[in-house]
Amino acid sequence: MNRVRTFLLASTLAVALPVSADIAVVVSPDSGVTTLTRSEAINIFMGRYRKLPNGDLALPIDQSTLKARFYRALVDKDLAEINSYWARLVFSGEASPPQQSDSAADVRQLITHNANALSYIDSASATDDMRVVLTLGE
Repeated sequence: MNRVRTFLLASTLAVALPVSADIAVVVSPDSGVTTLTRSEAINIFMGRYRKLPNGDLALPIDQSTLKARFYRALVDKDLAEINSYWARLVFSGEASPPQQSDSAADVRQLITHNANALSYIDSASATDDMRVVLTLGE
């Protein structure tokens, strides 16, 4: 009887807990960028570099629905730490934070219409109209 309860409890928890997908950093296929190292992604999304590896101007885009997960996976910082970091940089005039987007659909549109844009999505949501250049596990 205890085995049955344990199995039922484990089965219920497995169904109830969402499985999170990896996060894919994506660019337009027209960008000329085929891969991005973790270090390059950190430098671009943290405002240290303003250019893509091919030399073109970088336009990083944060997706509000994945922002906390992305920065946790990228630099192991929570959203409060990231916001504090950007507040210091903006106040000092050193850099501007990534453009903000509200949804994956907005990100997809920005990526497909701007060769310099890069953002992130759930890796399962990647489509043919974007190129995955880095995958971050959680």
